[in-house]
Amino acid sequence: MRSRTVVVGLLALAILAVLAIVLGPRMLQSRQAEAPAPAYWPTNGWRTSTPEEQGFDSARLAEGLQELRDGNVPINSLLIIRNGHVILDAYLDPYDGSFPHKLASVTKSVTTTLVGIAIDRGELSLDQPMVSFFPDRTIANLDSRKNAITVKHLAEMLNGMESGCLAGDEPTLDAMRSAPDWVQAALDRKMAEDPGTTFCYDSPGMHLLSAILQEATGMTGLEFARQNLFEPLGIHELLWVPDPQGYTRGWGDLYLYPQDAAKIGYLWLNRGRWEDKQIVSAGWVADSVRAHSNAGGDDYGYGIWVARSKAPDDSYFAVGRGGQYVRVYPSYNAIVVVTAQGLDDYDALDPLLGSSFISPDAPLPPNPEAVAHLNAMLPSLAQAPHPWPTSPLPDTAKSISGEQFTFGPNAADVESLRLECINTSECMLRIKPTQEGELVWPVGLDGKYRLSSEGQATRGYWADPQTFVIETFQDQGLVTYSLSFDNSRVRVSSPELGIAFEGQIESP
Repeated sequence: MRSRTVVVGLLALAILAVLAIVLGPRMLQSRQAEAPAPAYWPTNGWRTSTPEEQGFDSARLAEGLQELRDGNVPINSLLIIRNGHVILDAYLDPYDGSFPHKLASVTKSVTTTLVGIAIDRGELSLDQPMVSFFPDRTIANLDSRKNAITVKHLAEMLNGMESGCLAGDEPTLDAMRSAPDWVQAALDRKMAEDPGTTFCYDSPGMHLLSAILQEATGMTGLEFARQNLFEPLGIHELLWVPDPQGYTRGWGDLYLYPQDAAKIGYLWLNRGRWEDKQIVSAGWVADSVRAHSNAGGDDYGYGIWVARSKAPDDSYFAVGRGGQYVRVYPSYNAIVVVTAQGLDDYDALDPLLGSSFISPDAPLPPNPEAVAHLNAMLPSLAQAPHPWPTSPLPDTAKSISGEQFTFGPNAADVESLRLECINTSECMLRIKPTQEGELVWPVGLDGKYRLSSEGQATRGYWADPQTFVIETFQDQGLVTYSLSFDNSRVRVSSPELGIAFEGQIESP
């Protein structure tokens, strides 16, 4: 019951366009400057200011947001921070900011930041060979080139192992995930290039960094991150999914609230310092955001993209499939965070951002009427166009609750399911795929999504006494499933996926 999402490449033109779009034509000037020392730290929450106080035009921001909504641009949220103050925190239906958002490959930039912290602590080093962390594993295709791969090569995407690279990263990732042991599959690949010579965007290589972090520190990537990164920054509610062996997924599947994702960018902006503590060394941050290799339209550092053409010298960004961005502009002391579902053309943001940044060097005159209008429209953007259906649980919910329905071969690869309606606000859907263990999806009945331990956000309603409709929040958009119950049988269908199959109650 999970769809395969279409790979959205990190298109060079879209990446380059961000600078011109987000902070206006003035960003095309090359300006070298360090961000000023913060007046406060957002550990317990960001301070806000009016857009005008930070050089933005409230009226133009409001106009652009409305155009994004009217044009059905698949933006879920847009957060703009300047000089340490939130000037825009917008959420667009179907995302209302009530649960952490999947950041996809933005995760890679967090993984390399954790590696930097471990290096600062003396728990590993950049020059250590990759294979040295796995002495108890028998690694296939082991030769002099594979023996030469270091932690640094993995962080730079210069590991030289066989991979589909940027255009084929998703199939390469799928091949790893189809293996029983993901770390072993990533290690066993053949060599294609000498390490350190050729850039190749490689998610399995980033997963190996997470495994290395765990082998070096004795903690999973998530445990290490909570203790040494997330908790110091005031990031408490999150999800980071592990692989079947318990290694935190180093390439992706980190879920954060947008304002917490911005804290990671703020840490980089402030050269690794947070309050009175150096979370990660300034030297590591500086090395992470300088070019180590030419990745096409932009350069690549340690897990972070570095803008090169038609951009200020010092801008850099983390980016994830589907339109997830944490973009940092040190010269302008600004951060932009975007979450989306299938955004593959950053030019779509031009109506909002192209002309809203007016004055980079001084506040604009106050405009209280425009600010009031902007603040008044923000809640409506996150609301669905129609009220979420709510109704008492029908008798069917009680009669089928806990019953297991089994299926023959089907397009969704589902072996069985159970729907347990706990109360009027939540049901629990238990799904057993044929290739994996049981998935457990909490389903909100109150219009609010519930996030499962696998990162699936789901809500639902009874369309009629026999039909339960489930809406899932997925990378590339919403996918709905209809469960139609008829005595001992159930029919499952999804219009977006074009599938339908039937099952029956398993005999005692």
